[in-house]
Amino acid sequence: MAARKVPDLPNVSKDDLLKYYREMLLIRRFEEKAGQLYGMGLIGGFCHLYIGQEAVVVGLEAAAEEGDKRITSYRDHGHMLACGMDPKGVMAELTGREGGYSRGKGGSMHMFSKEKHFYGGHGIVGAQVPLGAGLAFSDKYKGNDRVTFTYFGDGAANQGQVYETYNMAELWDLPVIFVIENNQYAMGTSVKRSTKSPTLWQRGAAYGIEGEAVDGMDVLAVKEAGQRAVAHCRAGKGPYILEVMTYRYRGHSMSDPAKYRSREEVQKMREERDAIEHVRDLLMQGGHATDEDLKAIDKEIKAIVNEAAEFAKDSPEPDPAELWTDIYAKVAPQTA
Repeated sequence: MAARKVPDLPNVSKDDLLKYYREMLLIRRFEEKAGQLYGMGLIGGFCHLYIGQEAVVVGLEAAAEEGDKRITSYRDHGHMLACGMDPKGVMAELTGREGGYSRGKGGSMHMFSKEKHFYGGHGIVGAQVPLGAGLAFSDKYKGNDRVTFTYFGDGAANQGQVYETYNMAELWDLPVIFVIENNQYAMGTSVKRSTKSPTLWQRGAAYGIEGEAVDGMDVLAVKEAGQRAVAHCRAGKGPYILEVMTYRYRGHSMSDPAKYRSREEVQKMREERDAIEHVRDLLMQGGHATDEDLKAIDKEIKAIVNEAAEFAKDSPEPDPAELWTDIYAKVAPQTA
């Protein structure tokens, strides 16, 4: 077994490290449970797990402020949990139940929360990118100093609508952070096979958009890069691109056997670069937590996830009449 690199102890508080550890572990355990429920036939349709990429969204949420918005693709469960959405509501939506965030109509890829400023969950590759710019346009129009995090993958980075959006975002100085979650594989095709210019964030230079690449397996590095991006947008300097280099341990979706890569490749990443184990090492080496402390946190997180799973199982199927709700926006009546 390859040894994991011993991390340098950063200047970060115990409370922050424990917070990031809990949040990443919640995503990991939730996704593991979702995989189990899918295997039991309790989750239908597509199901894309976020296992391995937890540091991306936890780090960026640590850089966000109340009122900031986020929008992403179909690999979205982690984003929901990281922005504070209730695990019960997320799991119930995965199982298509009435207690879900979309009342059982959206499933894995289509959940929303106005309260948490989470705008999906979108099943069409790259379709959320122009929508994210639209959210940022709304905030710029209102002058409310808010920022929108628009997530998409390395595969979507080759979509034409991404570059149309880059052009408009820079033209109008929109406060949007384009987050490329580069997990190395677009479905089953590696970046090396699909993309001639592998440094994806630098494509923004054609439009005058600043950006950077960051280690997506280090939650602290992601937070720091996120803070730079947020400061850039809030200063009125327009959009920013973050290419977050990460890795997914599972297949593209639950139906993907991932035969396009070796087990040794995945195991090497787990053993040497796992984001949760990295924070665990920092906590232990910094004297912030013992092995028993961290086991207790894991037990607590598992209880939360199990409760969410039971809630999802016990929640009733949606009434057929629910098909006719949430179709049209509710518009306030005009006054004379």
